[in-house]
Amino acid sequence: MQKERVMDKLEENQINTTEIRPEEEQLAYYREAYFRERKKAANLAGRLSDANAQVEDLSGKLERIKGSGIWKMAKPLRSFYHLIKRTKERVGNYGSPKGIARKIRNKMIEKRAKTQHGTASFPTPEEAARQRETKFPREIRFSILVPLYNTPRKFLTEMLDSVLNQTYENWQLCLADGSDQEHGYVGEVCGEYGAKDERICYRKLEKNEGISGNTNECLKMATGDYIGLFDHDDVLHPSALFEYMKKICGEGADYLYCDETTFKGNKTIDDMLTLHFKPDFAVDNLRANNYICHFSVFDRKLLEGMELFRSRFDGSQDHDMILRLTSRAKHVAHVPKLLYYWRSHKASVAADINAKSYAIEAARGAVADHLRVNGFENFEIVSTKAFETIFRVKYEVQGNPKSSIVIPNKDHVEDLSRCVDSILKQSTYDNYEIIIVENNSVTEEIEEYYKSLDKYANIRVVRYEGAFHYSRINNFGASFATGEYLVLLNNDTQVISINWLEELLMYAQRDDVGAVGAKLYYGDKTIQHAGIVIGLGAHRTAGHTHYRVAQTNLGYMGRLCYAQDVTAVTGACLMVKRALYEELGGLDDSFAVALNDVDFCLRLRKKGLLNVWNPYCELYHFESISRGLDDEGEKAGRYNEEAARFREKWKEELEKGDPYYNPNFSLDRSDYALKV
Repeated sequence: MQKERVMDKLEENQINTTEIRPEEEQLAYYREAYFRERKKAANLAGRLSDANAQVEDLSGKLERIKGSGIWKMAKPLRSFYHLIKRTKERVGNYGSPKGIARKIRNKMIEKRAKTQHGTASFPTPEEAARQRETKFPREIRFSILVPLYNTPRKFLTEMLDSVLNQTYENWQLCLADGSDQEHGYVGEVCGEYGAKDERICYRKLEKNEGISGNTNECLKMATGDYIGLFDHDDVLHPSALFEYMKKICGEGADYLYCDETTFKGNKTIDDMLTLHFKPDFAVDNLRANNYICHFSVFDRKLLEGMELFRSRFDGSQDHDMILRLTSRAKHVAHVPKLLYYWRSHKASVAADINAKSYAIEAARGAVADHLRVNGFENFEIVSTKAFETIFRVKYEVQGNPKSSIVIPNKDHVEDLSRCVDSILKQSTYDNYEIIIVENNSVTEEIEEYYKSLDKYANIRVVRYEGAFHYSRINNFGASFATGEYLVLLNNDTQVISINWLEELLMYAQRDDVGAVGAKLYYGDKTIQHAGIVIGLGAHRTAGHTHYRVAQTNLGYMGRLCYAQDVTAVTGACLMVKRALYEELGGLDDSFAVALNDVDFCLRLRKKGLLNVWNPYCELYHFESISRGLDDEGEKAGRYNEEAARFREKWKEELEKGDPYYNPNFSLDRSDYALKV
């Protein structure tokens, strides 16, 4: 009743603020906040209503235009125009003539690589014999499950032969056949093979139960320690099981996958279309994109108490299964070798996802189920421009935590003002403070600008008196932070995404995440930062991937279109929990200028945390405006010293290689060019 009386009086403006008790002050604060948010919501609702009305009006006009005779007559001209437009867009994706040259060069490299990863990579008779004779410390039997349905004879025999040719011979092939009467030869072929090799088990099903049901029937026949999933029209490399045994015995892997390629339907595996070289296990990548796919093999103990495939996810039943089993696995191992050949033909998903349009909704449902099981609520899953089944996951920001944005600065008033103005004007998230760390500026203009910021309650200027030292300056600024989250931000950046803070927060708030980084562009809209790979570049320290490609480029296998786990992100825009930053002692001050952000991210990974790069947090980065580049004179010498220190400190990690950058990629280039 007390609360209701206070609220009534507030509404009637009957309370004298000088007489309000503490609890009434609190109620007044919350009532003010409530009406402020309600007004904001009403404004947004009005704008949305106006926009919907405009859309409806324009849709009506468009339909009338499309129904006209002139529109129908102009179809050939429109088709020609769209052809020209698409060609122009493709060229534009390469960013520049250099980008086009890079693309041509990479295609030539890829063409050479294809000759290395097909039948030329198969073991010689001598090597095959050596593999067969290899004694492993564990006796493991693989049960390979293959659901059959109207499989073309040629595809069927090639699949069967690829299993029979495995150099590791302790396997069982489980075939469940749901083919119709017109494809009776499927059973005949399987019977012929089974009569010659008792490891082949065949069952004719009374009815076709779909890919999930048929595969589950295969599982009923399985007696192996590990289960492998194999499509009825694909081909295995002869050493696939051998390579998996090495991982199981050497690392204790209980879930395994490998690199793969697609090849032309009626051709041989040497007629490759696309090579897919994958990262090691990355949960955020998997939520956005079923990059694991083939050849999935796992300890059958992971299945205890759960189904293999769930029929409600048919079309993306493998994505659902992979999400569930990798969540249970103790060690997910990636074999970075091309061991699976995925046949692309009419009606196959490899050829066109729209051949099985239900797969799109099934994939979205599988990811949603996985997220709910893992405690996420109120998320949104939307397709990206890369592919219908490559998703952008939008998580709900929990609560209203404060972010402290630390910006080092020396002079350069135009750059700093542009950065600060973009934050103030572009940010939809308003619970933040800006801490500008002034470092030995000499111009009057910058001091005048600092004075102009006095009117903002959430902006303060602190002064670091020492020489330029990026790590110490940021650590100094962070010591003044009052927010729950810390954002390291360069003064030569400019916010593009209005929800940039939300995009950072939605990942930084997770318990399993350390640092979160943004997608950064140069002024010409080419990419400056899309995640950092250790060992990349001439110094073999760290480098940026997709460097200098166009803003519109989709990236290698669509990687520029979804949030993903990376080894490191740049300190030019990096969010981390302030408690984590303080626990690690901030940036290591033995790295005065370079590699301090990479070192920080590696220390987070050493704690078992993930670092995430989110392409939907976008900023411009006019790199090194304040201090220049590190490629000449004294600065080059300093960088070389810090690079040597970094290589020594992280020697073991560098030797292992970046887990998110396949070892088949060149370390001399940032564009995912293959080694040949």
